[in-house]
Amino acid sequence: MRAISQDVTGGPEVLKETELPRPEPGVGQILIAVRAAGVNPTDWKHRADGLFVRTLPRVLGWDVSGVVVAVGIGVTLHKPGDEVFGMVPYPYGVGTHAEYVTGPARAFVPKPAALDHVQAGALPLAALTAYQALVDTADVQPGQRVLIHAAAGGVGHLAVQIAKAKGAHVIGTASAAKHDFLRSLGADEVIDYREADFAEAAGPVDVVLDTIGGDTLSRSLDVVREGGTVVSILARSAPEDTAKAAERGVRLALLIVEADQAGMREIAALAASGALRAHIAATFPLEQAAKAHAMGETGRTQGKIVLEVR
Repeated sequence: MRAISQDVTGGPEVLKETELPRPEPGVGQILIAVRAAGVNPTDWKHRADGLFVRTLPRVLGWDVSGVVVAVGIGVTLHKPGDEVFGMVPYPYGVGTHAEYVTGPARAFVPKPAALDHVQAGALPLAALTAYQALVDTADVQPGQRVLIHAAAGGVGHLAVQIAKAKGAHVIGTASAAKHDFLRSLGADEVIDYREADFAEAAGPVDVVLDTIGGDTLSRSLDVVREGGTVVSILARSAPEDTAKAAERGVRLALLIVEADQAGMREIAALAASGALRAHIAATFPLEQAAKAHAMGETGRTQGKIVLEVR
């Protein structure tokens, strides 16, 4: 099978198309013919320095939408021919930037008929991150004020839609050029982080989704009401941030996304109803994965980048 692999860490140029044996599904696994796979910041971070997955050579990618080719022993949820989407377990279940991938059967759910594979392949990792942050962790309630940083990005633009679906009042930070886009997604307020101090502009909020870290995380703790929650998907914080959160009576939660069938079912339902849709910034054929990484690393993309397998 064709796959995008790397033998060394480095820039996008280390990604090469290669031929690898097609995997076989193990117990409780399914084999998927990949039709589309999202490209996320964790992909280029892993490419550059290994992050969690340090073995080489390696094939990156966690998102997948495709067709079940075979099932392993004990699998009852899916059968060959089913169209499914989901996320292989993060971080060590990596490998979706290839023609075929195996993964736990219960990490995947049926692809809604209303979504094509590109739309479905863009959703899993980013949408699960947003869902697990806002719903599972922060338990966002109707009427709560939710501040989402980098709201036009891959996780951010899906988080805006998920928070709105939960009835929240959504405030998003982004450059001015992206404000109309955020309003089209349902954002109630938008803040140009280049021109305004979000801590002053947002006023007291109940929940913050931090996708940036550093000083943004520290200042986010100042804008949350006592009893509120700040969720950082960077999964790290400075000791002084932990101390500040405790002093202000704010929950600081550090999240790493997990493969989650229940969450995927909720995401599928939202997508099928039209309440959740990935904005596709660009698509690239599998063999142009290096170009996809280079585009993503500019930090200026709006929505998601997707690799298509043809």
